Amino acid sequence: MSAEYHVELDVYCGPLDLLLYLVRRNEVESVDLPIAVITSQFNELLAVIELIDLDMAGDFVVMASALVEIKSRMVLPRAEEETVDPEPATDPGGQLIEQLLEYKNFKDASRALEERAAEWQERYPRLSDDRPRQGKDPAADRIKEVELWDLVSALSRVLRTKEVDKVGRIRYDETPIAVYMERIGERVRAEGRVPFSEFFQKTNDRSRVVGVFLAVLELLRHHAFRAEQPDDFGEIWVLPPAAEVAA
Repeated sequence: MSAEYHVELDVYCGPLDLLLYLVRRNEVESVDLPIAVITSQFNELLAVIELIDLDMAGDFVVMASALVEIKSRMVLPRAEEETVDPEPATDPGGQLIEQLLEYKNFKDASRALEERAAEWQERYPRLSDDRPRQGKDPAADRIKEVELWDLVSALSRVLRTKEVDKVGRIRYDETPIAVYMERIGERVRAEGRVPFSEFFQKTNDRSRVVGVFLAVLELLRHHAFRAEQPDDFGEIWVLPPAAEVAA
């Protein structure tokens, strides 16, 4: 059976969120954006986003194109004598930094409000139903100790070592996500902790890679499984729920 394979992921985070993640990962200030490095890393993760077909992935393509344009303008030699334009063209790099700073401020404010709501809930537990549910703002959604983009980055490293079928029309994998979740959950419980990369060792099929990836996300977000990354850019480990370990 052949069909177009599309995935709609409810933890969608926009391109500005990915850009901010890369800025933090490179330990630089938003105003000192290392455009060449960021563009390269953004395109690496874009390849993964296109593979798993995140909803609204086109927005990431637009951002990638903007980054390439900015990078190209920066490396082009300037003419020794330039005519003065009474209405100078807007600086796309400056506009991007302004958008990124605005987004960062919004995200920081959202996180501060969420922390204040958590404190309020501890003082007045009867009002817990009035507290906004975590995850309404996808950009602020964190997966335990590991962010969504950490997992996407880890999948990118896995895919570098294997040839994955990327054609548009592929054999559709009818295995339900719940089946992958059950298999992964049983293995994690049995072994205590499993490297994220090992879940993809026995398949090169695009649909199976996507299915396994979404199953891991589902276990982490809604079934109390945990994810840890002891070293920066290192292996991510998936662990069973803490309550089960304590029992």
